[in-house]
Order: sequence, then structure tokens, then C-alpha cells
Amino acid sequence: MSTPLVSQELGAFLRAHREQLKPADVGLRSTARRRTPGLRREEVASLSGVGLAWYTWLEQGRVTASRQVLEAVTRALQLDAAGLRHAMRLAGYHEPAAPADGGLRAAVQPVLDSWPLSPAVLLDRHFDLLGWNAAWAALWGPPEAVPADRRNLMWLMAADRRLRGVLHDWEPLAMNVFQHFRAQAGPALADPRTGEVYRHLDQDAPELRHWWGCHSVAELTARAVVVEPAGIGPVRLTLSSFHPVDDPSALVLLFTPAGAEDRARMTSLAEHPLRSVPDRQAG
Repeated sequence: MSTPLVSQELGAFLRAHREQLKPADVGLRSTARRRTPGLRREEVASLSGVGLAWYTWLEQGRVTASRQVLEAVTRALQLDAAGLRHAMRLAGYHEPAAPADGGLRAAVQPVLDSWPLSPAVLLDRHFDLLGWNAAWAALWGPPEAVPADRRNLMWLMAADRRLRGVLHDWEPLAMNVFQHFRAQAGPALADPRTGEVYRHLDQDAPELRHWWGCHSVAELTARAVVVEPAGIGPVRLTLSSFHPVDDPSALVLLFTPAGAEDRARMTSLAEHPLRSVPDRQAG
């Protein structure tokens, strides 16, 4: 059964996507007198095959929906697979896996260390850093330099001056990280650690407050990334990710050098990493 907070999250998620759609997107005619942004509630209700009062209560967090009905609503709102999964989780149809523990870290650390030139990190379901390799520390700075309660990928992407300064085209990757976190968190948005991470983000990167207030979701996609550590020159990396079989709620991120020159520059960085990071918090 959905908790009140989760029901409100689901309602806000559906409402946000309803307001983004235009009548023409779903085959409806628009009128000059339309004042509501996006679709009206009655239009979504009709497209979904449910009553207007019930759909209104769904957006208000006052009712729960069956899987079948929620699938119909998400089809009407033209949500993709990530959006459907997120809606199902917010409705309580997915129980978050148990948090990754030291056993998982011990099992995955040798895998991370087997990539000496490819920065890699193990994240738990809150995107807290559980383990990393020497290449990750050499490129982004040692995670030990970050307070333990801020040793989180979303915080690093938003508020770590070192990471933002080294990474080209920072915003698309950072936004994708936030969208993926929201997509997989689902009901975990209500748990204490997630709330703590958001409070740190609100305090340390207030200019990005609209990011964690939005309701967009997406899978974390493989992509080309360019970084430029001081004195090394640009390094092209390919980002990929996978879930450890022992805990599908955990995530490994791997940044692989794209070519021979990139591997050479990562070798140079590995031999002469920056040991000191005086201030890693964004101003």
C-alpha cells in the first residue's frame, strides 16, 4: 500500500507530465479559450478510461491505483518505459532492495581495481559511494576528502568544484544522474538518507534547486565524456554502467578511455595524481 508521501509524489509526477502535454500530442483539438497548461484532468481521465473524480483524487494522493489502471494513465500521458517504472514504484508496486553492505563492497572492489586506467565507482541505492578505484581518485579527487555524509554522486555532481571544473559539458551528465536517481528511487524518496542528501544539495548548491524539485526521470545512458585535468590535456572517456548481480539496487559506473592517446593521458594521471584538494565544495 502506498504511503501518503509516496501518493503525493505520484500525484505530483502525473500532474507534471499532464501539464507538459499539448492537446495535439494526444489527438485532441485545442481551443483559443484554453487556460489550463497542458491537458485538462478530464481529458486524461477520458483517455485513460477512468472517472474524472477518481483521477482528480489520484493526483491529490487520495486514492491508490491498480497496475492496470496506472498503465492506462501512463499511456495516456505518453510516458516512456522509465516513466512507467517510476510511476509503478511511486504507487508501491516495487519494494526497494536492501541497502548494499560491506559484503558487496568487498566483492566488487577487486573488479574496480582491475581497471587501473578506467575510473570506476560502486554506488548504493542512494548513490552514496561505497567503493572506487585509484583511477577514480586520481581523476575526480580522493573521496576521502569529502565528508562522509556528502560522499554521494549527486552531491559531487552538483556541489563539488573539482569535478565540475574538470568535466566538459557537465550539465547534461549531471542532469541524467539526477533523472536516473529519481527513476530508481521510487518510494525510497521518502527514506531518511535520501532526505538528508537533498538537504545537503539544497544547502550547498541552491542554484540547482529546481533540479531536485522537478519530476523528470530517465535511465542513465552510455555516453561520451570529456575531462581535462590540470596539466594533462583533454581525455575522452566512454561512460557505461551496470548493476551487480548480488544487489540490483547498487550501480557501478565505469569511464573507459576512448583511444590510445586517452589511455596514455590516464597513465600519466595515475602516475602523478593530484593528492591535495583544498576545497571541494562549490561556491
